[in-house]
Amino acid sequence: MACDLTAGRKVPCKDVIGGIVRAWFADFGSLGTVTQTADEITDITGDSSNLITVYQYDLKGTNSLETAITSSRENGTTFFEETLTLTLPKLSKEDNKELKLMAYGRPHIIVEDRNGNFMMCGLEHGCEVTGGSIATGTAFGDLSGYSLTLTGQELKPANFISGGTSTNPLAGMSSVTATVTLGTNS
Repeated sequence: MACDLTAGRKVPCKDVIGGIVRAWFADFGSLGTVTQTADEITDITGDSSNLITVYQYDLKGTNSLETAITSSRENGTTFFEETLTLTLPKLSKEDNKELKLMAYGRPHIIVEDRNGNFMMCGLEHGCEVTGGSIATGTAFGDLSGYSLTLTGQELKPANFISGGTSTNPLAGMSSVTATVTLGTNS
């Protein structure tokens, strides 16, 4: 049966830390064919020319990815809700424009955590901006910037990605050439 367990788990070493350091956004539908082996993404084809563009957001401070599991015995359903919470300091007209486009769309999002793991959020259905704020702050030490919450609902939890690097999260993919567009310090 497909839902029978296949392995146990011991208590792991205490050698990891929390948080995320980067997120890359790709337009919905731009991944092409995605190959998965044991729930890990091992290849992506991109568009008809085997190209994909991802937009890199460097992160620092309070940023997180959390996946909630929702399962109903009565309905026979299970899904995973990925919630990405981002804090982006400093307001700019350029960021306003990009974040507006992000809110209108439903991008695929690749996240790198502080342990060097790369995960794809919104693989099948994309992620939606479901909340956030644009704030100037009140006191000198307050955030003048953006707080965003993006949510994706998927059949599987965020897939790990094989062979990602901090400069190209899709470096391990043999069938696609990824163009990484870096942000500016506006």
